[in-house]
Amino acid sequence: MDAVDRQLIQALRENGRASYAELGRLVGLSGPSVTDRINRLETAGVITGYRATIDPPSMGLGVTALVGLQLSDATDHEELAARLRHLAEIEDCWFIAGDDSYMLKVRATDVDGLERTIRRLSGTRGVSRTRTTIVLSTKWENRVGVLPEDFDH
Repeated sequence: MDAVDRQLIQALRENGRASYAELGRLVGLSGPSVTDRINRLETAGVITGYRATIDPPSMGLGVTALVGLQLSDATDHEELAARLRHLAEIEDCWFIAGDDSYMLKVRATDVDGLERTIRRLSGTRGVSRTRTTIVLSTKWENRVGVLPEDFDH
């Protein structure tokens, strides 16, 4: 991966709908050259997908919470992660260090919906305890940081 690849990745992180022609102008390459580079980055697993970012409240998801899961000692982490993947309310799932083993970002329509989700999580085999923090307001989300210049893949 070179500086041009990093520029392309950064540009796509900021605007995933940029055309190859736009990207080419940005990095000084032809559209076909940009296409080849992006295809190579996708094949290598550097670029893993594209998606639309939404405003959750406008889609009826008015409550966001961070839910920590403490697990029982005999829990199979991969099996639990597979079960969690099937809960549509979970937007993000991280395996973390600390008192909790997993941290989840959960979206719900309202507090009652969040309560139902927490009950489902509490009843999931392997989960011994949940700890929930309700988000009062979001100052920013899905921030696109700058890639380190010395990053080499």
